Amino acid sequence: MKKSSVIIICIISIIGILAMIVATKYEYDRYREEYNTVIFEIIGNIKEKYPNISDEKIAVILNGEKNQESINEGKNLLERYGIDSSESAILNMESVYNQSLILNSLIILMLLLLIILVNIIYKYKEKKEINKITKYIRDINDKNYELKIKENAEDELTNLRNELYKITLMLREQAENSEKDKKNLAISLSDISHQIKTPLTSITIMLDEIKENSEMDELTKQKFLFEISRQIEQISFLTISLLKLSKLDAEAVKFNNQNIRLENLINDAIETLEIPIEIKKQNILKNIEKDCCVQGDYKWTLEAITNILKNCIEHTGEEKNIYINAKNTNMYTELEIRDEGEGIDEEDIKHIFERFYKGKNSQENSFGIGLALSKSILENQGATINCYSKLGEGTSFKIRWIK
Repeated sequence: MKKSSVIIICIISIIGILAMIVATKYEYDRYREEYNTVIFEIIGNIKEKYPNISDEKIAVILNGEKNQESINEGKNLLERYGIDSSESAILNMESVYNQSLILNSLIILMLLLLIILVNIIYKYKEKKEINKITKYIRDINDKNYELKIKENAEDELTNLRNELYKITLMLREQAENSEKDKKNLAISLSDISHQIKTPLTSITIMLDEIKENSEMDELTKQKFLFEISRQIEQISFLTISLLKLSKLDAEAVKFNNQNIRLENLINDAIETLEIPIEIKKQNILKNIEKDCCVQGDYKWTLEAITNILKNCIEHTGEEKNIYINAKNTNMYTELEIRDEGEGIDEEDIKHIFERFYKGKNSQENSFGIGLALSKSILENQGATINCYSKLGEGTSFKIRWIK
């Protein structure tokens, strides 16, 4: 029941109680007036018939203690004249009693009628509100999600309608996200198909060439087999990376919360990429502050940093430097990986972290997935990553962990 209805019923009940108190007081005053009138009349008659009786004696009779013998004698006297002791000896009191009974009955009846009326009004409004909610649900089915704020109140049914609206918005958002996921999945599948199609075609052609040309010299055959092996490695890398991205997109990865020393993390990343660094005779220059630590999953964070460092190595020439700096501030811990490479075109920087995006300076064997994977790993752990670059001046990646 609505709060307003409960308040109205309480007010009616209070008014009814006050009316009963007033009626009872009125009845009491009438009873007292009738009894006093009769007593005054009896005293007057006694004084008229028996003038020798003193006023003091009458006062003693009225105010003195009750005498059971006198009471019994009076009772017998009344019964001899046909007046039943179970009824009022004062005839006017019967009409007063009947009037009081009618008045009290009317008050109670009025109270009941008012409560019934309030209940009927409440039921009518409740039915009206339920009809509104039913219509609102039909509107939702017709994809009309408008909520009329002006109709809002503080009763239970309005709260129910508001909760329905929240659920509707949530379901609509989920449906829209589901539709977006479907589109993204379709785009991803198209990109994956395109990325895998090229190496698979190349592998098929080389295998057919080996099978059909039985007189192929050993050196050419070895070149073909080496290229097939390289293409398979690329497909394997792409497949594993896409599976990792899919897990991150689906929020199926459970990150461990560990204390990571950035110095150890950088050393492990450099060790993983030691061979390409030595081949290109590059120098890794580190400047990492002591006690530079962050919170996150060590293995996943190592993969993200390794991909970024690998990107810098690939786009930096031989005998060039790669700088790795880490510092602590009151607000965040920052890791910067900067190279002396050819830099990135301003138009490409906007898309540098998009999966399968390949800029103008990308290598032929690049899939455009490593940086997208790094960004997803870091952001899923609460870090941020930004890229700054100018053509001919190198590229800088800055990662921040907010404290």
